[in-house]
Amino acid sequence: MHILNIGILAHVDAGKTSLTERLLFETGVIARLGSVDEGSTQTDTGEIERRRGITIRTAVASFTLGDLRVNLVDTPGHADFVAEVERALGVLDGAVLVLSAVEGVQPHTRVLMKTLRKLRLPTLIFVNKIDRMGAREREVLAGIRRRLSPYSVALNTVHDIGCAAATTHDLPAEAVEAAAEILAERDDDLLESLVDGKTPDVEQVRAALARQCAGGSAHPVLYGSAMTGQGVGDLLDAIAHLLPSVHRPDDEEDERPAAATVFAIERAPSGEKAAYLRVRAGVLRPREHLTFHQARRQGRTYDGRLTTLTVAGAPEQRQAMAGDIVKVWGVPEVRVGDHVGEPPPGGRSPHFSPPSLETVVRPLVPGHEPRLHAALLTLAEQDPLIGTRTLAGGETSVLLYGEVQKEVIGETLAREFGVEAVFEPSRPVYFERPSGAGEAVEEIQRHGPNEFMATVGLRVEPAAPGSGVGYRLEVDLGSLPLAFHRAIEESVRLTLRAGPHGWPVTDVMVTLTRTGYDAPSTVAADFRGRTPSVLRRALRRAGTTVYQPCHRFEVEVPLEAFSAVTGALAALGGEFDGTTRRDDTWVITGELPAAVVHEFEQRLPGLSHGEGAWWSEPAGDRPTR
Repeated sequence: MHILNIGILAHVDAGKTSLTERLLFETGVIARLGSVDEGSTQTDTGEIERRRGITIRTAVASFTLGDLRVNLVDTPGHADFVAEVERALGVLDGAVLVLSAVEGVQPHTRVLMKTLRKLRLPTLIFVNKIDRMGAREREVLAGIRRRLSPYSVALNTVHDIGCAAATTHDLPAEAVEAAAEILAERDDDLLESLVDGKTPDVEQVRAALARQCAGGSAHPVLYGSAMTGQGVGDLLDAIAHLLPSVHRPDDEEDERPAAATVFAIERAPSGEKAAYLRVRAGVLRPREHLTFHQARRQGRTYDGRLTTLTVAGAPEQRQAMAGDIVKVWGVPEVRVGDHVGEPPPGGRSPHFSPPSLETVVRPLVPGHEPRLHAALLTLAEQDPLIGTRTLAGGETSVLLYGEVQKEVIGETLAREFGVEAVFEPSRPVYFERPSGAGEAVEEIQRHGPNEFMATVGLRVEPAAPGSGVGYRLEVDLGSLPLAFHRAIEESVRLTLRAGPHGWPVTDVMVTLTRTGYDAPSTVAADFRGRTPSVLRRALRRAGTTVYQPCHRFEVEVPLEAFSAVTGALAALGGEFDGTTRRDDTWVITGELPAAVVHEFEQRLPGLSHGEGAWWSEPAGDRPTR
């Protein structure tokens, strides 16, 4: 048995969910095609997904090709739900990136492809909608090679493109040599044949393509239509023969310790939690006791017992082995990113930037604050890159990627939790970094009033950018009971959610320099009460600088729009690092504060006579006043 876990990724409206339906239909999993417009697709099961016609939650469907079981992970296409894509990437063996033959390479397509190439994840590119008016073949392939990957090789061609009767066909013989020239740069045998004047045969070129695709360095391109089914057979053939699968002998058990990663969470209306895991080694069995390692707290673990287990694509299978995607119940503490056994390769660093917007949310009905807070914590638990924080005045803010996500959260709160919410206008997420070092100590007062029976000394220092919050001891571990140490560390992390200017403090190292307690009077609550005031004094002495997030941008505009566009960018705080002329356009690259990205996107059509193309992604930061 071979198992292949692949993701379907795309810019919104490229036809990703429709393609998933077509693949399930062509392989006999479903008897009739579902429709995004009618809300009858297999993978968009939520009420909000069906009504809006967009994928919000990652879904898993399975089909077989001979002895290959393919687990198909349908991910959201809208950039506001990039956190869902983040979770899926870590469990995939390959990907299918879907483009529209009408729109071609779109902004979010480029963000996804950059990440796929960085991970060297084997990727097929499917150019959908060849039957739509305005569809293009050569222009789209040229755009793929220019903006996504220069090592993109077409595997089929289209007759009557842009018509309802469009059909796909095998490439002519001369296309084999053109493909060989692209692949020869990374294949010595092909290069030798071409230098000797020999035309490589089809099998030789296909073998080279399979090797380079498996290594994530070359990208096969296929044209087709999810609506008519044209080209889908070619895609299925490429999935079976060009993407690397996991081979697992049916008659052997994996003797290695169990290792698996949690990549999605579901909650039933009853509140029962189910988790999706990718098994990387060993065997998972129902009613088995396992130790889970927390993703958010390094070194922290908890035990769980799997009450029920279902293997994707093989419901009759009684246990899960390497390569399987499995849905489990019975572990209420489980969260996305947690793992069993050895940590997943590549560490825990995210592939996409964290949310750059936040909004304050309040209940529409006074008195529903506790219900709202509990509901938001549940949503944040399901989505690790989208969190909540309590502001100084006790209000709750939600971290976001965009306005569509805010609308969906509001609908979810009302529909699933019965809480009507009101959101303030979104604002950029700022953060603070220490400007220097600072220390503070507060001791037990032996005489007079003493609010907390605890001595705490802390030192605050800048840490490396991107390192987050660090905590270490400069006292003996045995100087305090373990529960007191835990109370101090947890209070430190909680207090750093709001620095002197009201924003989260990051890239900071906090050192515990002094401790003391009075047995048996002192309790953990004394350290929880003392630590925040000590830390705030140390932060004030160190000083902090507020930073604003920025976006890396690329904009392509007509020659005559260059001055107007660069002037508008400069006025909004944009900084340029490159301008390149391409035929009749200018390509401008640089950095822009995240707070004004949406404003510029709205102005671009007027500045460029409707011909400007914009792409940006969160990247970096800069100090702000």
